[in-house]
Order: sequence, then C-alpha cells, then structure tokens
Amino acid sequence: MQPHPSFDLIRQLPIHSLGVEVFEYVHRQTGAQHIHLKADRDENVFLVAVRTMPQDSTGVAHILEHTALCGSERYPVRDPFFMMTRRSLNTFMNAFTSSDWTAYPFASQNSKDFYNLMDVYLDAVFFSRLDPLDFAQEGHRLEFAEAQNPDTELVFKGVVYNEMKGAMSSPTSTLWQTLTRYLFPETTYHHNSGGEPTCIPDLSYAQLCQFYKSHYHPSNAVFMTFGNLAVEDLQTRMHEQALSRFEASSMQLQVADEKRYFAPIRVEEAYALEQEDLSGKTHHVLGWLLSPSIDIHALMEAHFMSRVLLDNSSSPLRAALESCGLGSAPSPLCGLEDSNREMSFMCGIEGSEPDKAAEFEALVLATLTQVVEEGVDPRVLEAQLHQLELSQREITGDGYPFGLQLILSSLSAAIHRGDALAALNIDPVLEALGEKIKDPQFVPNWISQHLLNNPHRVRVTLRPDAQLGHLRDAAETKRLAQLKAQLSEAEKQAILEQTRALEERQLQVDDDSILPCVTLEDVPLDLHLPEAQTLPATDLNLTWYSAGTNGLNYQQIILDLPELSPEEQGLLPLYSYCLTELGCGERDYRTNQALQSELTGGLSAYTSIRGHLQSEQRVSGYLVLSAKALNRHQTAVAELMAETLMQARFDELPRIREIVAQQRSRREQSITGRGHSLAISAASAGFSPAARLAHETTGLAGILAIKALDKRLNEAAALQALGDSLAQLHGKIKNAPRRFLCVGEAEQQAGMVQTLEQIWKNLPVEPQSAPFHLPATRSPVRQLWLTSTQVNFCALAFPTVTAAHPDAAALTVLGDFLRNGYLHRAIREQGGAYGAGAGQDNGDAVFRFFSYRDPRLQATLDDFMRAKDWLLSQEHEGQKLQEAILGIISSIDKPGSPAGEAKQTYHASLSGRTPEERRRFRQRILSVTLADMQRVAETWLDPEKSSIAVVTHSKAASELGAEFERIEL
Repeated sequence: MQPHPSFDLIRQLPIHSLGVEVFEYVHRQTGAQHIHLKADRDENVFLVAVRTMPQDSTGVAHILEHTALCGSERYPVRDPFFMMTRRSLNTFMNAFTSSDWTAYPFASQNSKDFYNLMDVYLDAVFFSRLDPLDFAQEGHRLEFAEAQNPDTELVFKGVVYNEMKGAMSSPTSTLWQTLTRYLFPETTYHHNSGGEPTCIPDLSYAQLCQFYKSHYHPSNAVFMTFGNLAVEDLQTRMHEQALSRFEASSMQLQVADEKRYFAPIRVEEAYALEQEDLSGKTHHVLGWLLSPSIDIHALMEAHFMSRVLLDNSSSPLRAALESCGLGSAPSPLCGLEDSNREMSFMCGIEGSEPDKAAEFEALVLATLTQVVEEGVDPRVLEAQLHQLELSQREITGDGYPFGLQLILSSLSAAIHRGDALAALNIDPVLEALGEKIKDPQFVPNWISQHLLNNPHRVRVTLRPDAQLGHLRDAAETKRLAQLKAQLSEAEKQAILEQTRALEERQLQVDDDSILPCVTLEDVPLDLHLPEAQTLPATDLNLTWYSAGTNGLNYQQIILDLPELSPEEQGLLPLYSYCLTELGCGERDYRTNQALQSELTGGLSAYTSIRGHLQSEQRVSGYLVLSAKALNRHQTAVAELMAETLMQARFDELPRIREIVAQQRSRREQSITGRGHSLAISAASAGFSPAARLAHETTGLAGILAIKALDKRLNEAAALQALGDSLAQLHGKIKNAPRRFLCVGEAEQQAGMVQTLEQIWKNLPVEPQSAPFHLPATRSPVRQLWLTSTQVNFCALAFPTVTAAHPDAAALTVLGDFLRNGYLHRAIREQGGAYGAGAGQDNGDAVFRFFSYRDPRLQATLDDFMRAKDWLLSQEHEGQKLQEAILGIISSIDKPGSPAGEAKQTYHASLSGRTPEERRRFRQRILSVTLADMQRVAETWLDPEKSSIAVVTHSKAASELGAEFERIEL
C-alpha cells in the first residue's frame, strides 16, 4: 500500500488465517511506528498508544488518561471525549491505562465519522490543554463537606479517586496488586498504575504535566489501524494533524529487566472484609517471573503450558486445586500474564485459611513434580495445540470490535519494542510448537526450567481483616483533619475558590460547534441483519445461517423449557452449568472435559428466559446447548452434544459440591466489580417475571441463595438431595421439543444437515404437558444490599412498556438524552462517581437510572429524580436530541462477529423480535421528538411507582430512611 511521503514502509506480511495483510511503517521525522492491518471490513479501528511507566502509585498515568480527554488545542471545550461519544456513530470509543502503556482506541463503520474521531483523538493525545480544574475533577481535590462552609470537615473528591476506591474494594484486585508488588521489586509493575486511593492525593498538578511532557510524544507512541481505508489517507491525517509538529526525541522509554530473586519469598497481607465470620475467606497464590514476552516462541510455549496445566478440570494443576480441600475454588489469578515486558505464571486458591499456606505451596510443587516425572498424555498436548489454533482462526467481535482485538493482541509486542507482526502471525509458531511437543521431555523440561527450578517465586497469602476498613477510614479522617488544621486562611479561601470555579466550569455551556459531527443524514437507511438460509425438506427444526466463519462451525440445540416448580426454576443456572461440567455416559467429568477440549472450542449450556415483544408478563424459556469447533470436528461435536444432552450424569456428588463452592466464591467476589448491574437487577426485579427470576438466580438474591446452598451441602444428605433434584430436572428437559441452529460456511451446510438428521432421527421427543411460565409481577422495592465496599452502586427503576408499545422508542432515546444532558454532569462531574446513566429495557419493560463507584447515595438518588424535572422545565436544543438518537442508532447498528450476529438474530426472533420488528423499531427511533420524550417521561417516570436498590456499606446506609429493607450480603 502506498504510504504518505512522510512514512517509510518497513515490511508487509499477509496473514491468511486472519484475513488481513499487515504493514509496518515508520514516520521519518519522529520515528513513530504505524502498524496497519488491511482488511476487507467496513468497521475501521484506530488506536494510538504511548509508553507510560509510573514510578509510584499516585495513578499519574491513569489520571492523565482522563485529563487528556478534557480539552485540547483545536477543541478547547470542557469535555470533547464525552461530547464526541454522542456526536458520532462510533461502534467503540474508550481509553485504557495498562501497567506500562496508555491507549486511546475507537472504531466506526462510517468513514466521515472515523476521520472526525481521529482528529479529536490526535489533538487530545498530543496537544491536550491539561486544565488544572480538569485535573481536580478527574484526579483528586480537597473540598469542604459543605462546599462553601470552611467550618465543615475536609473531604477528598475526584473521579479516578472514587474509581480506584471501588476497584480496590475487590479482593481480587488487591490480591493482584499485592502479588505484582512482590513479583516485580523494582520496575514499574511494582506500582499500581491505576492509583492506590491512599497515594492518589499525593500527586501534584505539576507532576502530571511533567509526566505528560515526557511520555506523550510521537517518538514514544505506537499507531495501529485496521480496516479498508487507504493507508495514505490515514497517514496524511496523522502527519498533518500531529506528527509534523514534532522532532524526534532522544529519550527512549523502556522497562528494564527486573531484578531476580535467588530464593523464593513468602508474604502475608490483609484485605478489608466487614463480616463477623472470616473463616474460608483467605487467598493463596504462587507467582513466577518468566522470560520476556517479546519472544513469540517463548510466549506461545508459555500459553500452551498454561493451558496444559490449568485449562479445565482434567488439567493436572487445576484438578489438584479444585479437589485439594484446602480452599473452595481455584483463584481467579490462575494462568499466564503476558502483557508486561516479562511474563508471569500464577496459580492459587481462594476460600482458604491463613494456616493452609505451606500446605497449598507443597501441593502445587508436588503436582508439578508429578507432571515432570509422569509426563502428559500426547492427546492432551494435541488438544491444547488445537485450542490455540482455534483461537487464532475464530473471527470474534461480539464484545470488542474484531479489529481492536487483533490490535490489542499485538500491542504489547509493539510497546516493548518487539515484533508486532510476529505476534499476529502465530501459524508458523504453532507449527514449530507442534514439532516440539512430540519430544516427551518438552513438558518436563519446561516445568523444571520455568517453575520448579526458578527461584523468582512469590507466595502471597491474603487474609481478611474485619478492622482494616475501619482503620483505613480512620487514617483518612485523621489525615484530612491534620490537613485542615494546617490550612491558613488564604489556603482555605483557595479551596473555596477552586470549588466555585470548578462548579462554574461544570455548568458552563461550551460551543460544541467547533467539534466535528455526523448527522442523521449520515445514518444508514437500513439495519443489516443476517438472513437464514432455506433448507431442503427435513424432519429437523433446523435454521442455518451461512457466514464467513474462517473454518469454524457453530452449533446450538434449543429446547423448550417445560413447566417447572419454583425450586426447579431456582436450580436452572446451576443445572445448565453442571450439564457440561459433569461426566457423560461412561466418562467421568475429567475424561469428559478432556474430550471436549480435543474436539471443541467450548461446550456450554445456558437458559434464556425473556418477556415477549407484546408483554413482559408473558415469558418464553429455553435451554440452549452451544458449541463451536473447527470444520474437521463438526460431526464429532454434534455427536458429543447429543451424548451430553441424553447421557449427562448427575451422580458425581463430590464434583457437584466443588462446583457449588466455586460458584459461591466467584459470585461473592464479583459484587464490587458489577455492583451497578446487580443493583439494576434488584431494582427491576418486581416489574417483570423474567427480571425477578434473574435477580433470584443470578442477581443479589441469587448470591444469598448460593451461599445458603453451599452451607447446606456440608451435610451428605443435602448433597445427595441436590444431585437427585438436578437429575430429575434434567429428565424433564432433555426430551423436550427441540430445534437446531447452525452457523458456518455455505459449503458445510449439506454435510451438517445430514449429520444432524442421522444423529437425532431416533432420539425421543416428548410433547409438553404445560409450557414454561412465571407468575406476573408489578411491584416496587426499597432495598439496601450491604457488603464490603468503599463506594456505592445506586439504581432507580420505573415500570414502563415493551418494544411493541408506541412509547418504547421515545423512552429508549430518553435514556441517552438524560445521561448526556444531565446525569453525566450531575453525578459524574459534580458528584464524583465513576459513571452514571439511564436507559429503557424493552424486554423487562423497565426504565432504569444507575450509578457506579459512586461516593454519594441519597444525593445521587435525588439527582435521578431531578433529571425528569430538568427535562420538563428546561428548553432543549434539537441538536441534543439528534445526538441521543445517534447514540441509540450506533448501538443498534453495532456489528458483531459473523456467528454472533446470526445467533442474536435467531434468538431475538424466538421472543417475537423478528428482523422486521427490529427494523420498524429502528425507524421509530429516528422519528422521536422532544415532545415525545417529555410526554413519556411525564407518563411513565412516576415517583409513586418507582423502585430503588443500592449496593452499599453499613456506614453509608444510615443516610437512607427506615422504609428501606437492609439485606446483608
């Protein structure tokens, strides 16, 4: 591809397994690297990353990421990033701070929009204004508790400050930061790049500016792009908008080699947990520092060995961790960390006791020694090589855009000055690895060299401490009191003036016309949805979608759920998980999982329960058994799915006991990470049957239920009863009416149809005596869910309508309009929460407000209510409505993976959301007016019918009145 004259082409490489051709360029004037992935795809991706290597835990890189997006030279408005999120058709837009880099990525399917965003991002990164008030808002600041009353106590505020208070409320985050602090004694990874809440207030504005000056330079940057846009046009923009104004920097930032230990170290630290019973809450982790991650062969060998040891319950190290009895579950930190300059391998357990540390370490070392002595079955090695091949071939994109995932997979190599092209082109590496593993000594030698004989090993024990949170709060209170005692009158006045200035800045209305934008005229006329293929006559209820899946086949069996008792409904999540985690026929669960690994890229089951398009009170329920595989395995996988459904066994009681303990542990650990979604689920639970069941099984009530079940299973009779109940539930479901969904390449269709007919033609199907149903519900709640957290997660919900109702489109746009126009300013900027929003859920017929990592509670709930008053009492510009509509259309039109789009289209149709209905709804979105939004807000956002749920801690809960039900998690 012809580059811009300011760039030199270094090399190019086609990667057929990914459908891309990769080009590496260098900017002559600055030395900036540009890697372009040419692909025949409409979704184009841009990312610029700079190496950022903080030398403390003040969060300087993280706060700079936030502050850099708050106004720049060409776009001197207060909030260009969030303003552009609503002035574009982006399919992805964000910024990340990692341990040694900061990246600014976006994606769009519209070329005009893409270049608009590119202009804003280039200016934000290289010509940021770094206003001190933005530093105060996004990073940290001192204010008086009553903003203009200097007689009240001082408080710390700031978006990143509260974000990290929330992040570090998670035991897993604390465990990771503790491990890396000891695993990396000297380099940047020793520090918390996100910022420790106790250290963040130590960062000065001058230090932020100096860090920006030294790190945000093109010579320290990597540009990466993906898609079908001309590389010369991309580079013209980069050069003219940014790079032409810089000269090469003499400073080359790079992480040094870490100092190595000569003997393992062992440490014990504590984390805050405000519970009376602290038993079974300790974490133990072993971590090893390995070789540099830029060696692609060493990297793939480490990934391979991590999979061999830990992939599933048949893997030797995971099997030992799951069944050792020293803890309730393997640690979330099990596996390989490859994003740092030097890789690390770790394994651990949670749900343990402090005095089990030595026993845990001995178990791990004994297991590794046993693997060295006995070796690993060659079939297992081939299965894990197959897994790596499958992950390389799969075209993803249902979460992050596919192009962004490819970019991120090679970014670490580029940042660490390795070979980014080699990091993408792993087929030759896999081929070489396939030869290496034929040597019976490959696995023993790797384990001996990198683990058993590697003295750079750290054992971390993280135990709970019920007083730590109180001590931390007391220390902060004391620190603030000392700061206040030392304030002069002039310093008090400066705090008051900054508070006033920041409030004025947050309320100012900027001239957003200086920002580029797309309009409704740029919106595509139609919604692209995949179409099912017409099949020849068959006895199967089979739907086929042809898609470019790069040699993969996706299969699903969908069974109509029968009528179930409330007890059986409560077992559905556990049952669907156990279905593929237990044994099958003559195979025990470990043998079964080893077979799954040989044949599939994943075999899983889940239940789908949704309200109907016409009424949220009318639900449909399905069990979905889902698998993906390379085409050469599609017949074997279809047979395995049939065996799983017909011959699943629920007699492996010790394994069921392990699964329940693991699920309890995982779900308890997840509370602070997804507190806002759990609060939303609780607030919505009374307004639709599907929402209520979700809350009772997978929400906060479900966490209480799994904790109670885990406790009961200490009795053998209770465990036997659970196994019997799961078997009886399976007996009700396995022969239910079924249908099939397949997604694959067109030439695979005939063979797949024939395979399924042969497998299923003689297997029984029983007509349902009664279909699945749930009792109707439409009642509000007032709930406080209490847990160990330093921040709050608030949710307010109102009963509304489904997508079929004429008001649904206006309610949907209303969510974006309130977030953009009121909530972002009131709750994030002024209130200091990490985020807030609102939205209509057409499936459950609920309109929800929410905040996350929020220092406030009652004030945020008040702001939710005031949002409606703001809408009805203010005059609003038509441009703001257009921005809200663009945001909704962007989310509707957001592309997924080829298989993901087909599966979503199919399952939406099962509950009445056909392609035709979805297109009609999209057209209604484009027709929403300001009057429509005001009318539906007045109609449906009735405070008398509202429902509130908050995830908080006992101290903050005292803010709310006695009418709230308090529930201890």
